[in-house]
Amino acid sequence: MSQVNVGLCGLGTVGTGVVKLLQNHAEEIKHKVGSEINIKKILVHDIDKKRDVSIDREWLTNDPEELVNNPEVDIIIEVMGGIEDTNVLLEKAISNKKHIVTANKDLMAVHGQKLLRLAKENQCDILYDASVAGGIPIIRSLTEGLASDRIQKIMGIVNGTTNYILTKMTDDELAFEPVLKEAQELGFAEADPTSDVDGLDAARKMTLLANLAFKMEIGLDDVEVSGIRTISQEDITFATSLGYTIKLIGIASIHNGKAEVTVEPTLLPKDHPLALVKNEFNAVYVYGEAVGETMFYGPGAGSMPTATAVVSDLMDVVKNTRLGITGNEYVTPQYEKQLKENDEKYMQYFIRMEVDDTAGTFQKITNVFTDENVSFAKILQLPSDKEKMAEIVMVTHKISKQQLLNSRENLKDLDVVNRIISYYRVDGED
Repeated sequence: MSQVNVGLCGLGTVGTGVVKLLQNHAEEIKHKVGSEINIKKILVHDIDKKRDVSIDREWLTNDPEELVNNPEVDIIIEVMGGIEDTNVLLEKAISNKKHIVTANKDLMAVHGQKLLRLAKENQCDILYDASVAGGIPIIRSLTEGLASDRIQKIMGIVNGTTNYILTKMTDDELAFEPVLKEAQELGFAEADPTSDVDGLDAARKMTLLANLAFKMEIGLDDVEVSGIRTISQEDITFATSLGYTIKLIGIASIHNGKAEVTVEPTLLPKDHPLALVKNEFNAVYVYGEAVGETMFYGPGAGSMPTATAVVSDLMDVVKNTRLGITGNEYVTPQYEKQLKENDEKYMQYFIRMEVDDTAGTFQKITNVFTDENVSFAKILQLPSDKEKMAEIVMVTHKISKQQLLNSRENLKDLDVVNRIISYYRVDGED
């Protein structure tokens, strides 16, 4: 195969980067894969729109049929986003024996397993390394570099938008709303930031990583998700005073065959490597039974970092085609899905509450936690802005989530507790 023809779905930020790489690195790519890669068709919404990349107008079309039914197109690169319509498009392309490279984590989190099975049936490849953490080759590392190990835990910052916001809130002591507005102006956050700030984007990525790491079919609905909207400057100040940094962390872990996948604000010790990851950068820790700890760090989004991952996947498809081994990327899940119950999920917690500043208050609160066998690593009490009120901040030792939930419900029944202001996971110590 001296020449490979590509159909590109989408010519936005990432699609433009893909075109630039294929043009500017053409000789290096041909040398590595043994074939010349040509762009045959590009699916766009507006054919007449001005682009900041040199393209042949004959490549452009707004009809997806010109890609999925074109016998001259060998590989479809999908970087246009969307879920349901895109899924229909890719199903048709795979049925027409076309290989797929995608950066669409939303699609893969919802329909990935079905698409991978369909690709295997049609002896096609579907690669999606660019769908998680942009330029960081985390999916490739799990499926290739660490394939011989048993992965016990994946923990990381997989959303650059929230990391940028929390960095600014921490370093510049700013509130959530003005920082979000700044992130939108800089292009780090979408006009509708819901998917990012509410944790859904990170949850979709953790779903993909958990599937690969634990060899079981974990769905998006299996991920416990909470975002960063409720994090206040006061939370950050208290966390800092206790030696922590707050990050939105995705965690996937497995113990005795039972998995847990969460995305939630998490307090990390200030010297933890993930606590030092700032702004829009991503970083992922992988804990393997044999390899121990490995960490992957780099830009989590952007035109060229993501395009690099897309084109690397494209090159792998071309190599597989030349070797006659396409259609073998999908591996049937080895284990039945088993998820941890709340009494099997152990972690530390940061708990902040507003209470009556009167004698006996602390004893009543302590009794609630003692009844649930909860002990504390750190306790901080400060006067509240409200008269005759105080704020108590506690960091527990490791307890089950069920212990936390029971304690929280019992605290609500105490007349000395005005409100539980916030509670967050603590990781990286104890």
